[in-house]
Formats: sequence, C-alpha cells, structure tokens
Amino acid sequence: MGAPAKPEVAGYYHEPSGSITYLVVDPDTNRAAVIDPVLDYDEKSARVSTEAVDALLAEIRRGNLTVDWILDTHPHADHLSGMAHLKDRLGAPTAIGAKIVDVQKLWRDIYNLPNLPTDGKQWDRLFADGDTFNIGSLPARVMHSPGHTLASITYVIGDAVFMHDTLFQPDTGSARCDFPGGNAGELYDSISAILALPDETRLFTGHDYRQGSRTPQWQSTVAGQKRDNIHFRNNPSRDDYVRMREARDRTLPMPKLILHALQVNLRAGDLPPPEENGRSYFKIPVNTL
Repeated sequence: MGAPAKPEVAGYYHEPSGSITYLVVDPDTNRAAVIDPVLDYDEKSARVSTEAVDALLAEIRRGNLTVDWILDTHPHADHLSGMAHLKDRLGAPTAIGAKIVDVQKLWRDIYNLPNLPTDGKQWDRLFADGDTFNIGSLPARVMHSPGHTLASITYVIGDAVFMHDTLFQPDTGSARCDFPGGNAGELYDSISAILALPDETRLFTGHDYRQGSRTPQWQSTVAGQKRDNIHFRNNPSRDDYVRMREARDRTLPMPKLILHALQVNLRAGDLPPPEENGRSYFKIPVNTL
C-alpha cells in the first residue's frame, strides 16, 4: 500500500469556547469538508450570531472550494453547532455519528421534550463505526469513539485524524466523561484505538484550553501523544485511567453552555421551534446536572 493521502487542514480557533473548527481540503479537486462549525452565542443576552461561520464561509469563497460535507464529531456541550447555518448557505449534506439517536432520547427526557424527533432525521447521514465516504478524491472513514459522549466519532481522512474530545494537546491530557452517557472506560478504549494508528498520523483535537496561557494549539501526532500526553505517557492501565479520570471529573464544573447548547445540537444546529409569538426559547431543567 502507498502512503496515505495528505489533506490540507486549516484550523480556526474560537476564543469564547476554546473550540477548533476545521476546513479539510483535497488539493487535487478543491473539494472540502467542514468539521465542528461553531455558532456564536452570548448567554447573558441569549443572542445568537454568525461571525465565526461567516468568516469560514469567506475562506471557502476565497479558496474557490466546493464543500462536500458538513460534519460534527459529537453533540457538543460547550458551543452551539453552526451546521444549520452552513447548510443553508452551502447546501452540502450534514452528518454525525449514528448513536446520536441514543443521545437524543436521553436528553429528550432530561428536557421533557416529548415532540423532539429521536431518529436522527435532522442530519442527512448518520455514520456508524467503519463507514466510509469521500471528500473529493480523499478517502475518509469513521471510528466510533465513545466515552466523552455516547455518540462521539473520529474522522480518519488520509493521514489526518479529527479526534474531537478524546485527547487534547499533550500538556492538557484527555476529555471529561461525566456528562450524561459518558464513560471513562469507553474513553480509554477509544483513545487506545487512536494511539494504535501509525506514529506519524496527524491528530487534530476539538478544543484547546491554552495551558499556562500559551498560544492556541490543536495539532499533534500519535507518536507525540504517546510520548508526552500527561494522561497517557506512563502507559496507564484501563483501571488506573478510569480512577484518575473519574476523580478529576468530580472537581470540574459543568460547561456554562451545556443546557443551552444541547437543545440546538440535538437538532443539527437548528434553534428550538418558534412558539406562537414567533420567538424561540431555551428550556432549562432545574437541579438536573
């Protein structure tokens, strides 16, 4: 077998949420995919805006790119997905992991939203473990990577892996697992599968929390993560990792936008349906998390 394809990858750091959106380009065809777009949201005023996705759209136009896919890696708890806004502008199909239906059922009960569809029909495609697709001539495949959420998936596109909230940069460690449906043992298994890829594989994370106030970073390699990641460099056993992760998670506050974000992200980036006065409203369950 020859060397894996090498997509061009640009990361766009979203300062308010610490999230990274990726634009993945096939240089041979000028076709592209967007991964984890962010919708701007000010929780104090409950105002939604589109600065981040509009800047991304400008980059797409500047590069004369055709977007084949708009992809989310999981239902995010710390930002609202910009997927619906991008789909309105680009017409490209949307996708997420197939287990999103289980997350929808879980959060439908938490929010008491009996009319929320829980079949994943809000997306154009639901990816299962091992599914394949293309971005131009770039081959891509899907790894189911649960632990942080039930529905988390990793996109393997040529030599580039978009591993969302599994591993962060080596100085930050790994993702929390205490959200509804999270599981530290499953995250250990998901990370182990990522670290079993070839050492030179490029890894792109979903967040950066800028340890020590350094500049944002989001790219690493399998070799670098195995050598330097503060949660994996000592090759912990599954039991040791679970104990560490669960103890760490007990000290963490909930993300400030979790109860706002899930109501949008379970709808593929659409706001809750307008009520009779034409306005959308968030519904906040009290004493639930």
